[in-house]
Amino acid sequence: MSRTVVLAAAITLALAACSGKESSGQESTTVPEKTAPAPAADAASNPLLTASTLPFQAPPFDKIKDADYLPAFEEGMRQHLADIRKIADNPQAPTFDNTIEAMERGGETLTRVSRIFFGLVQADTSDARQKIQEEIAPKLAAHQDEINLDPKLFARVKTIYDQRDTLNLDPEQKRLVERDYEELVRAGAQLSDADKDSLRKLNVEETTLSTQFHTRLVAASAAGAVVVDDKAKLDGLSEGDIAAAADAAKARKLDGKYLLTLQNTTQQPVLASLKDRQLRAEVLKASETRAEKGDANDTRQTIQRLAQLRAQKAKLLGFDNYAAYSLGDQMAKTPDAALKLLTDTVPAATAKARREVADMQKVIDAQRADAKTGDFKLAASDWDFYAEQVRKAKYDLDEAQIKPYFELDNVLQNGVFYAATQLYGITFKQRTDIPTYHADMKVYEVFDADGTSMALFYTDYFKRDSKSGGAWMDVFVEQDGLTGAKPVVYNVCNFTKPAAGQPALLSFDDVTTLFHEFGHALHGMFSKVKYPSIAGTSTSRDFVEFPSQFNEHWASDPKVFAHYAKHYQTGAPMPAELVEKIKKAKTFNSGYATTEYLSAALLDLAWHTQPADAPLQDVSKFEADALKRFKVDLAEVPPRYRSSYFDHIWGGGYSAGYYAYFWSEVLDDDAFEWFKENGGLTRKNGDTFRAKILSRGNTVDLATLYRDFRGKDPSVKALLENRGLTE
Repeated sequence: MSRTVVLAAAITLALAACSGKESSGQESTTVPEKTAPAPAADAASNPLLTASTLPFQAPPFDKIKDADYLPAFEEGMRQHLADIRKIADNPQAPTFDNTIEAMERGGETLTRVSRIFFGLVQADTSDARQKIQEEIAPKLAAHQDEINLDPKLFARVKTIYDQRDTLNLDPEQKRLVERDYEELVRAGAQLSDADKDSLRKLNVEETTLSTQFHTRLVAASAAGAVVVDDKAKLDGLSEGDIAAAADAAKARKLDGKYLLTLQNTTQQPVLASLKDRQLRAEVLKASETRAEKGDANDTRQTIQRLAQLRAQKAKLLGFDNYAAYSLGDQMAKTPDAALKLLTDTVPAATAKARREVADMQKVIDAQRADAKTGDFKLAASDWDFYAEQVRKAKYDLDEAQIKPYFELDNVLQNGVFYAATQLYGITFKQRTDIPTYHADMKVYEVFDADGTSMALFYTDYFKRDSKSGGAWMDVFVEQDGLTGAKPVVYNVCNFTKPAAGQPALLSFDDVTTLFHEFGHALHGMFSKVKYPSIAGTSTSRDFVEFPSQFNEHWASDPKVFAHYAKHYQTGAPMPAELVEKIKKAKTFNSGYATTEYLSAALLDLAWHTQPADAPLQDVSKFEADALKRFKVDLAEVPPRYRSSYFDHIWGGGYSAGYYAYFWSEVLDDDAFEWFKENGGLTRKNGDTFRAKILSRGNTVDLATLYRDFRGKDPSVKALLENRGLTE
């Protein structure tokens, strides 16, 4: 709600990004004591305390020091509480302007420092930043509760909510009133004083444990990297990948060795190419057990307690389980609706995965007959390697053939940006005068079709030890109709950085990721909303992935593909026969891809549908039982994330929400059908999508928003067809 929504998002990032020294005993979960307000920090010497004078109020990264953050947080919280006190204590009768809009305007400093700091903690962390995060996370949780549980503030909001139909509010104002009221109720505003105290303790403990989870996972992923002494064992990797592994080892003072670093998912990119079966098994084991070694980085006890306390919190708030609480304000509304979508897809997905297993086993058996391999059954660590061989046999398609046509900067300029220009008329110009937080970054100014400057867009694409795994979008500055602020948006990815002088060549999966994250960016940049708390991507989780996944479709559009799929050395377009092979292989391996996703999404819901009185669960047994119960327990197809490194649900803001990607995929595939029915890649279609979806934020009920665009409710049919699950 209002600025507190931004703060809640900041706390989520706090949970996802904190690291630091671990204690040997139970973490303290005491609610931080209230202290006298800290003296006002010196705005003259702290660049976080005043609005940036750079274009678009871009963060002055060249001036911000780590020492600035804690004083800025303290001052931001002090100012925010003063803003709220002024609203709550206002002797005048509550009105939209003096309460709801006033809340929107409050907390400006805290919002600014939160967006900048948590963006850096995710993308470019350090020991100093992790220590700051450890200190500030529980304070932010307590600060959030002090506002959410304030009875005088809630009374004013409730008065306006009860009168909303008689106040002559416009639709956006009415939506904001309803959202603010509902968020306060969900946050515990109607609880008794005793229950509020219990909730405060649970919230601080959740903050502490989620922080602890991410701390351990970051360290575990780094420590889990596989060291290879003999270059010969890397047979199958490209020279570029081998050089990158050597550079990674050198960066850790392992000169002469090779380091295979872990990405955030179970499967690892190198498994598709490594010929050494023993090394493949070692890499997958390192991935799956990274946080289960019984050491300081083990996350299992943290998970046990997190699941338990979330269930207790849900019960306190009047829900059967945490998933019921979490999904109450989502499009799905109930865990049963989310479960139905997932479980209805399981039979088709697992059946196709089993057919894929059979295809690969035939290759293994044939090679054994030719004395090329031993006698073995396909294992999970073999999947990607033999899937590549099946793809070559079925479609005569080799990943190594494709990558030279997908050079990163060319894909961005002539693919991602080009598609956006064709659809929406926007153009891009690189800015070299805007400071960034890392030398690998680039900044672009975005211009609307009429030449108006509309946004800044930052890119941070290469993997490094200081960056969390995965890919994401966020904003340093949210579009704000009250102040006229224009959005400052950034995309972060984890593509392998090439050796010096070498091109950054992408797989088609990487290309898709680039389009995906830019879809989020467009959602933020096109926002045209008055109130910032319901602007841009401030929607439900199961809607927010819709614009991003929708944008993935343009990666395969013939016109767009032809514009960017060009050889990095010669500039020659990808040969027509290779393009045709890619098209034919579109749904290749989709049984695996769908099953590994469904396994993770169902595992998430299993953890978060436990009742409050459930005992602490043995993590491995709980996981195995859940996968078996949902009939996704294929030995060859492990979940995309196992519980112990499932950052989305324990530290990344997607608790009971990983299903959202699939829910949103129903929307995006159905929406793309509308584009195909109406002529595809045209400005007219793009302008319609922008006006009816991308610019609207959360100003309308999201199911209604979709129906207003599509003319009907979405159908799952297109999703099943696009994944090849109707065969």
